[in-house]
Amino acid sequence: MDFELGPAADALRVHLRGLIARHLPPDFLGGFTDDPEDLETTRRFCKMLASQGLLTPTWPDEYGGRDASVWEQTVLREEMWAHHEPRGPQYMSLNWVGPAILRFGTEEQKRYHLPKMAGGEALWCQGFSEPDAGSDLASLQTTARPDGDGWVVSGQKIWTSYAQVADWCVLAARTGPPDSRHLGISLFLVPMDRPGIEVRPIRSMLGPHHLNELFLDQVEVRRDELLGQENGGWAVMRGVLAFERVGIARYARADRLLDAVRAAVGGLEAMPPGLRARFARAMVHTRVARLVAYEVIGAQADGHGDDGAAAAARIASVTGDQEVSEVLVEAIGGAVFDSAPAAETHLQAAVEDYWRYSRSATVSAGSVDIQRMIVARSVLNGAT
Repeated sequence: MDFELGPAADALRVHLRGLIARHLPPDFLGGFTDDPEDLETTRRFCKMLASQGLLTPTWPDEYGGRDASVWEQTVLREEMWAHHEPRGPQYMSLNWVGPAILRFGTEEQKRYHLPKMAGGEALWCQGFSEPDAGSDLASLQTTARPDGDGWVVSGQKIWTSYAQVADWCVLAARTGPPDSRHLGISLFLVPMDRPGIEVRPIRSMLGPHHLNELFLDQVEVRRDELLGQENGGWAVMRGVLAFERVGIARYARADRLLDAVRAAVGGLEAMPPGLRARFARAMVHTRVARLVAYEVIGAQADGHGDDGAAAAARIASVTGDQEVSEVLVEAIGGAVFDSAPAAETHLQAAVEDYWRYSRSATVSAGSVDIQRMIVARSVLNGAT
């Protein structure tokens, strides 16, 4: 595995940092804040990236991409996440919905949906988790009942990120018998303005416009909105979730904040010995997470993707998030959680934001326990 990303990727990194410096406010902390202008900033930034072919660079040219390498895509992910993800709610579209449609969608679905994503014109959410089907997604109970040449869907989803602002939803529903588990799940591409869909926000420490409940009451779904095969949704989900597990370059924000805080407090030598050791250990773990992710990305690019390796990369990334956030808070001091905005610097605000989001890192997009189970199964299957 060669960890040098190449001159094209290096040049792209320089270019992206220039765009970020010119187009983002200096105090930008992401699109999900109390200020609606921050969400608008992400919309404008996505349009600007799209105009340069940088929103979906690895996609085929015919669908709005420019056939770039996976390493250029990796650089894009790293720089976006390091700078508080100025693509905002486009994450879902770019990291796995688009790739899923590319791999499993019909030609009509590709030509309709992909250019809109590549142009920054469509936002997506993911209707997977339910109140009694989170990590055990195969137990979902939302049902799709056959009706004419389509289905009628009823049920409830929860923890649905971006649903308040999304135009479309990738919706998982049971088309098989109630006890069919993963053998009876289908995926549908459903517009969010379809009658029968209701979105209710969930208040949380992650801020507004982020988590929601999704209620589905006799929602009509057409045959041409089926993604993949009927009752074949699990294969689609499994095929793309490995890509999602390395889709967020969490290590990049950790690395950037570690550097910034280290400089702000006067270097490692200015820290108490115990904190200094923990800080150095966190730096090492962050770089390990990067290298593990690179190994997975390289293997996927060569057609040798492995669920266990992708899950291991996810574990390294999310547990690293929580480790780093703790040492950053301790290093920068209790002022991080000062409730007086006037006393808060941008670095303190960035650390506080990072700490809040890291709390859910080992739960969201598949809990760390589920990831460990995937690794164990991969190792055991390989040993037989």
